[in-house]
Amino acid sequence: MIDLVAATPPDARLGELGNGQLLALLARGVPVIDIRRPAEWEATGVIAGSLLLTFFDERGGYDLDGWLRRIAATIGPDDVFVLVCRLGQRTDVLGRYLAGARGYAGVHHLSDGITWWLADGRPVVDAPDAPDAPDAAD
Repeated sequence: MIDLVAATPPDARLGELGNGQLLALLARGVPVIDIRRPAEWEATGVIAGSLLLTFFDERGGYDLDGWLRRIAATIGPDDVFVLVCRLGQRTDVLGRYLAGARGYAGVHHLSDGITWWLADGRPVVDAPDAPDAPDAAD
C-alpha cells in the first residue's frame, strides 16, 4: 500500500460519496467495483450489480497491473465509477492513486464503506461465486 501512496500526487482528487449519493449514481447505472476479498463479500453480501474485483489480498499485497487490466475491460479513464470496500480506507488509497497517477477522472468511493451502507439499512444481495477474484497467490 505504501507504493500506491508514494506514487499518488498530493493533489489527487477522489469523489467522496455518502449512501444517498451512491443511490443516485446507481439509479443512473454507474458501475460499482467492490474491491474486498471473497470472504468479505460472503460475510456481508454485495451491492447489487457490483463488479467483484479484489484488490488487496489478506496480507495487503496486490497485483496492480493485473487489476488494471481487469478493470480496463469495463471502465475507461473518463468513465464515472465507484469503488467500495469495508470501511472506505482501501478505496481511498486506491481511488486517489487511480485519479492522480492513472488519470481516472471519474473515480469515486463510498467514503464509509459497505459497513455504513449496511448500518443505514441499504440493500445488498448474496455474493455470487466470483471465479475471477484473485486469490492470495495472484
